[in-house]
Amino acid sequence: MMKKPSNKSSFSVAAMKALLEQYACPLPFYQLRARLMGNIATPDMTASPMQEIQRIWNNELPVFDSKSEAEEFFGVLFQGLWNALSTHQKRTEPFKLTRIATAPASLEFLSKFARVRREEIEGFVDGLFGDTDELDLPESAHKAVAILGEMRSIFAATEQLASQPASVASITETIKHFQQMSRIAEHEINVVIQSCKKTRAQVMETLPMGRPPVFH
Repeated sequence: MMKKPSNKSSFSVAAMKALLEQYACPLPFYQLRARLMGNIATPDMTASPMQEIQRIWNNELPVFDSKSEAEEFFGVLFQGLWNALSTHQKRTEPFKLTRIATAPASLEFLSKFARVRREEIEGFVDGLFGDTDELDLPESAHKAVAILGEMRSIFAATEQLASQPASVASITETIKHFQQMSRIAEHEINVVIQSCKKTRAQVMETLPMGRPPVFH
């Protein structure tokens, strides 16, 4: 396991976002962090950070002009972002969705709210499943992912309806509802994280072993 860098300021969110923009990351930062969190949580023991980074960049890594550029890129992603997200496997430091700055109630803001939450949920689940269409999940994680799927559909539907006329009161009420849904989504994501963490620990305790030659 990589050690957490001692100089936390060298991996600020601003620096991460600038680097990701430099290398044309296909995902917005809020979706990227959710996707990496899903990959950290996955019970798939064959998953790896490098494999997920390649998937995010459409199975191709960015082109680097020098070794130092490559080292900076992977240092920020792994020692910075990946390690920071890994701390959310602790119950005392649960994963949080991106905070959305408040703004006057409008269809534009409602659409943005719905899009960000939809993409975060999609990112987390995509990172959790990786390249597989099916994944053996603990019962609690299975239920949580199903709930996240339902919430994702609600956010997606709101995006599509955001072009329809609506009163300020109606928009305000929907935003409040989405704020409640965001807290529920955070809870369900953390249920998945904790449940899968327990499953991985159990797998590690019972690794398969071949019969020693002396017993043949």
